[in-house]
Amino acid sequence: MTDEKKQNANIDEPEMTGEQKKVLEKYSAESRYRTFSSRTVAVIVSAIAIFLSLYHMYTSYFGTPVTLQHRSLHVAVILALVFLLYPPFKKASRTKLPWYDLLFTLMAISTSVYIFVDYIGIVNRGGMPNNFDLIFGGLLVLLVLEAARRVTGWGLPVLGILFLLYGLYGREMPGLFRHRGYEWDEIVNFMYVTTEGIYGTAIGVSATYIFLFILFGAFLSKSGMGQFFNDMAMAIAGQTRGGPAKVSVIASGFLGSINGAAVANVVTTGSFTIPLMKRIGYSRNFAGAVESAASVGGQILPPIMGAAAFIMAEMLGIPYSQIVLAALLPALLFYLGIIVQIHLRATKQGLKGISKDNLPQVMDVLKERGHLLIPLMFLLYMLFFSGRTIIFSAFLTILVTILVAMVRRTTRMSLRDILDALENGARMAVSVAVACASVGIVVGIATLTGFGLKLANGIVALGGESLFLTLVFTMIACIVLGMGLPSIPTYIITATMAAPALVTLGIEPLVAHLFVFYFGLFANITPPVALAAFAAAGISGGDQMKTGFVSLKLAIAGFIVPYMFVYNHSLLLIDTSFMDGVLVVITAVAGVIMLGTAAEGYLFTHINPFVRLILFGGSLMFMNPNLIQDIIGFSVIALVWFIQWQKGKKQADRGSGTVSPM
Repeated sequence: MTDEKKQNANIDEPEMTGEQKKVLEKYSAESRYRTFSSRTVAVIVSAIAIFLSLYHMYTSYFGTPVTLQHRSLHVAVILALVFLLYPPFKKASRTKLPWYDLLFTLMAISTSVYIFVDYIGIVNRGGMPNNFDLIFGGLLVLLVLEAARRVTGWGLPVLGILFLLYGLYGREMPGLFRHRGYEWDEIVNFMYVTTEGIYGTAIGVSATYIFLFILFGAFLSKSGMGQFFNDMAMAIAGQTRGGPAKVSVIASGFLGSINGAAVANVVTTGSFTIPLMKRIGYSRNFAGAVESAASVGGQILPPIMGAAAFIMAEMLGIPYSQIVLAALLPALLFYLGIIVQIHLRATKQGLKGISKDNLPQVMDVLKERGHLLIPLMFLLYMLFFSGRTIIFSAFLTILVTILVAMVRRTTRMSLRDILDALENGARMAVSVAVACASVGIVVGIATLTGFGLKLANGIVALGGESLFLTLVFTMIACIVLGMGLPSIPTYIITATMAAPALVTLGIEPLVAHLFVFYFGLFANITPPVALAAFAAAGISGGDQMKTGFVSLKLAIAGFIVPYMFVYNHSLLLIDTSFMDGVLVVITAVAGVIMLGTAAEGYLFTHINPFVRLILFGGSLMFMNPNLIQDIIGFSVIALVWFIQWQKGKKQADRGSGTVSPM
């Protein structure tokens, strides 16, 4: 067997090297956790994590305690895990637990114990806090900010501190953003003993839907679902032109939808897709960009959408199924735009796929791990057709996953595996829960002071009542707010502060929330702070900024599609007849293909800049479709296709059909 065949023969066994782990830790603070040298401490930490997972499974079946108690317990144990697992500084010991972190852990637990012990007193005082309320409330605020600093970096805690200062000193602000100002006692009381601050909607969703679906993802991972996605993607697309890049798109999309962690997805999936892309001839920057764009897109892909769909349903008060249906077509268009550019780049550079002899076969993959699709199908049935709650559906799906995995020896989980999945689920939930608690401070102050409405009015005023300008300013605000933040808190912040600007102009709330969700996520691939692209560059060896800009180009459909569904709600399949839906799909697909072709600048042969500009303009004709614009758009497609076909034919006749890569 040749060296190349040996390399290709091992493509179905992705492993993360030590260097790739360093990349993950560099761009994802949540990956810098302790590995204890003391067996006793390690067992205690594992026991706490397993307890938290079992508690959430228990409450999903038997019901939760009183809301404030349930959320406080969730936050307290999460904070305890943070101080046990995450050192305060990069250079601090990663093997020993210092005394002050043990003290922080006990203080975190005390904030929930107090609520359980004096719950009746807290309720009876009703906004008139005593000294103990203020002590434990102030302690909780400080612990949440410190935990967020350790797990997510400085972005969220700095934002939280700025909002706390705004709440305290807003009376000194000029003009639009001035408010009456609040005392520290009022703010602490609002944050601690109400369900509007730290224990608000964000933590409420974290303590129910998010935790259970992260736990579900942990069990799927333990059963080998990640390997199944990779193998299936290789079997389906590996042999096609530019196959490894298409494999990256498929695998990263599926995994990203479940785990919702763009940077982690880049490193885990990219650890084997990026080298494959480079091996067949893609440049380092392009290979990294494909992985980062596909990983970010997983969070807009139903059915899980990285748990954002559940938060959106909670915030909007609409069924989860309605959000999934609305998000489906835009997400598929986003991935279509990436695949079009991948295919054209491979055609332009004469790249091939991987030899069929070195690829798994679809039937073999299905035979080995195809039964792992049963839990996903069961989940979809429970969510859409059973009429049961999302929480109960997630609980049953976890049990089904364990049972289905028993079917084959290669996927069967031992008791140790189950305990590991319970522990890993809690560990994976830590970063999201801490971010949600920290966001609770931001959203709480915004609610208390009316900042969200003030910002919305400011954006509308800046847009001068123009819908397009308001959309542009909202997009910029979302990208800025999302820089360096995880996807869930990014969505909550942008939904609180930016979405109301669009609703003010009469846009449907669901449309507005999807718009801000898209652009908040794309901060991960938008320089100068494009963490997903930077992580991919760390694996590919490419230039960080160049990888970021190539990621933007690949994701161009994601920057246009939100404008399309704002101007044409039928793209979200809202109140749309079957025939209208078909027409919308046809025009949207045509527009995205044109857009991808214009971005790549190749069809049969190179497209000159002027024709690329015409093609780009033609694609925009489908943004707000009507008969005249559709005719113009399809006419441009026909004209450009004919021109490029003729040019390509002439080059082939002259024997110069092979074009050197750009």
